[in-house]
Amino acid sequence: MVVISSQQPAAIIAAGDVLGEGPVWDAHAGRLLWTDIQSRRLRAFDPAGGAVETFAAPERIGSIALLPEETGRVIAAFETGLGLFDLASGQVEWLHRVEAQANGRRFNDGRVDRAGRFWAGTMVEDEAIRHRAEASVWRLDHAGDFAPHFGGVQIANGLAFSPDGRTAYFSDSPLQTIFAFDQDEDGTLSNRRVFAEVTEGYPDGATVDAEGCLWSARWAAGTVVRHAPDGRVLETLRVPASQPTCVAFGGEDLRTLYVTSARDELSDDELVRQPHAGDVFAYDVTVPGLPEPRYTGAIRFASNV
Repeated sequence: MVVISSQQPAAIIAAGDVLGEGPVWDAHAGRLLWTDIQSRRLRAFDPAGGAVETFAAPERIGSIALLPEETGRVIAAFETGLGLFDLASGQVEWLHRVEAQANGRRFNDGRVDRAGRFWAGTMVEDEAIRHRAEASVWRLDHAGDFAPHFGGVQIANGLAFSPDGRTAYFSDSPLQTIFAFDQDEDGTLSNRRVFAEVTEGYPDGATVDAEGCLWSARWAAGTVVRHAPDGRVLETLRVPASQPTCVAFGGEDLRTLYVTSARDELSDDELVRQPHAGDVFAYDVTVPGLPEPRYTGAIRFASNV
């Protein structure tokens, strides 16, 4: 089966992001949202009009969770914790601020699971202490409680969930490994196992399509790889940037694959060779994605911020 209609993007969204990440398709608003982490900006792209709108944030945002029936506010995994972010005003109401100390960590990749819980992982940003693997994967549950679910992580990435919600995927990027877990009804993850080992580049953000296949962006390899549910590589998409960061399905039929990218850490010569580094690429695919889940739990504001 040829799922990717063409190796050439159907459209290139000129974003010029330093570190584009965390794309999600907001079906209510008919637009793609993503974050430019290092520039402290949230972006919104409307395919109907072709415009990109930019919203300034008070901190770097690693990922976001959509809310039911809302288009103007999201839950953002800021570098220090979770906040309810109003896009228009730029105001943040803090929910949980758990990384506010100077500890070399920040929040990074995140995703809402099929039951409406928001998962967000941290990363050890300080390379000098990354080997300590002091980052964690956190879960915002239906009661509004936010706690680490497991630790021992260097750079949390690639959080994604199977169509039936029974399998969770996760990558610790420096390990060049994608892991799978069993997920219970209460959200507990167990039976951690190797799903796929990566030999070219580093596994970054990921999502799952309607057939249960995992699409994984490969930082430093310039590719997006589609894995079967058993881990086999089915197809490889080459993108015109060496640092693709994450993927999301969008459009009315969810048959547009959006790929964010970064120009962070590229030399001047590399930027000349990669004029589209930091842009967002849109590809036509034959197998659709799944609607982006929304966080359906309680909103509890922090009392000590």
